[in-house]
Amino acid sequence: MAQELVFDSQTQSAKDWAFWLYLGHGLSVFFTLGAASFIPLILNYIKRDDSAGTFVHSHHGWMIRSFWWYLVWIAVGWMLFITIFGIPLAWMVWVGAWLWKIYRLIRGISALNSNVPVGNS
Repeated sequence: MAQELVFDSQTQSAKDWAFWLYLGHGLSVFFTLGAASFIPLILNYIKRDDSAGTFVHSHHGWMIRSFWWYLVWIAVGWMLFITIFGIPLAWMVWVGAWLWKIYRLIRGISALNSNVPVGNS
C-alpha cells in the first residue's frame, strides 16, 4: 500500500515554485549557457522567504549559490581566455563549470522530488 505525502498549501506552493525555478535554470544552462539564469535567480531571491521553515528553503539557497559559483568559474575562464596559452585551459574551465552546474541542478531537483532539503543551507 503506497502512502502519499500531503503538504499544506504554502509548502506545496513553495515546492512548485522551486520546481519551476530549477527548470528555468536548467533551460538557461542548456540554451544560453547560463546567461539567462539571472531571471530565475531574481525569483529565487523573491520566493526564498516564502519557503522559510520548510525543506524547500534550502533549495533556493542551493540554486542561488550554484548561480554565483558558476558565474565565478565563467569569469575565471574569461581571464584565462585573454592569454594565448590559457585558451585551452579556459575551455576546460568552462566545460567543467557547465557540467558542475548540470550536476547541481540534477542533484537539487532529485532532492526536491524526494521532499528533502539539499546542501548545507
